[in-house]
Amino acid sequence: MDYKRTQKAAAVWKPVLLLSAGLLALSGCSTAAGNVSSLQDDQRAIDGGADYYSQFTNGLPDDTGFFPLALWHESLTDVAGVQADKSFGINTYVEVTPDSDTSLARNQDMYVLSSLPTEEQNGFVLPDEVDMWAKSGDGLWTGAWPGEAPVCEPEESRCGYTVMEQSLAKAPQGLAVYANFGKGVTFWDPDEPGKKFVNSYADIVSADNYWFTDPNICSQHEGGRRFETPRDMTAEECRLAANYGWTVERIRNLMDPEARKPVWGFVEIGLPFANGSRPIAIQEIRAAVWQSIIAGARGIVYFNHSFGGTCQSQHVLRDCGTELGNDLSAINMEVANLAAVINAPILEGAVAVNGPTNAVVKSVGHDLYILAGSAQAAKQETEFRVSCDLQGSVEAIGEGRTIRAPGGTFTDVFADGNAIHLYKLAGASC
Repeated sequence: MDYKRTQKAAAVWKPVLLLSAGLLALSGCSTAAGNVSSLQDDQRAIDGGADYYSQFTNGLPDDTGFFPLALWHESLTDVAGVQADKSFGINTYVEVTPDSDTSLARNQDMYVLSSLPTEEQNGFVLPDEVDMWAKSGDGLWTGAWPGEAPVCEPEESRCGYTVMEQSLAKAPQGLAVYANFGKGVTFWDPDEPGKKFVNSYADIVSADNYWFTDPNICSQHEGGRRFETPRDMTAEECRLAANYGWTVERIRNLMDPEARKPVWGFVEIGLPFANGSRPIAIQEIRAAVWQSIIAGARGIVYFNHSFGGTCQSQHVLRDCGTELGNDLSAINMEVANLAAVINAPILEGAVAVNGPTNAVVKSVGHDLYILAGSAQAAKQETEFRVSCDLQGSVEAIGEGRTIRAPGGTFTDVFADGNAIHLYKLAGASC
């Protein structure tokens, strides 16, 4: 069963309790409009550490040049389909259909995390979005899935922890365990139930909030719960790439101890809702991917199904035209080419950011990198003040331009909420 399809088609969830998370507060990597933020002057390893995956049986590569770019719940039934996915820059599958032959991925040097036991799997996947359909609680699980029958006994009780515990008991010994959560952890539950979901069951975690396409997420009962007093979000506040970073940071903030395991980002590449307004645009996909990475994501999972719009498919990349595939390939190539930067330590304190911009600073050899994305929908300028000794101009990677930085300070324009700038400061001595 495609659990996400069952859940998204229903799209009716009852909020539980109020969150106190502030709008666009990405601790450690963002600034509020008009404020200058200077970070601590030291290096911080990526979440889990650079060699995190090597502790697991048949784990994902710890190669600094590898960054997981995954499809969610894809079908691996023929060589051509898997080769097509690889040509789009995909290197990992997170959950696959029951009829899948995972050796097809292995033969293409790709990786599989799956709830189906196979010799090829590189991780085990727990049931999806349990925090939404079973909710936080230790009640009795009937064994049913959403849409089949009542999942908890009695029906009105909460049994999400039980679902996770019983499912985890089926995980092969030594494999990394993956869990994805939804609006229960990100919006509806207070911190303590969210912490139990995030910390107790899996080695890699994520959450899927589809900010660009979800018809309900802007309401005071969902995304609007991030305000101190819940209210409906405006389109400018809600349909914003920076919110994908917020989702990553929400999960990271529930981690105890801090940064102890990887959080992956989730980005839709079609229209996950039958009643959604429109599919996500390619510039929104790119911005959502980079905002997730800026917030600390150690992998990206693409939701590859469309239940509305003109191309309804379980395989959006394979079925919905060459333009999307070509455009996503370019995004994935950009990420893959900078994988060593993304996997590098975070240098805190080297750059102060003045403007409504999310940014993270990476140190690779003698070079400094600033990954930055707009935190507001409107056009704006942001000033970057670098405390290191710069040897030359700042390169805007992939844009064919350099920026002068007299005295270690430079300013750049972010045209809209999808604006992403990736800067290389060669030979910066810190």
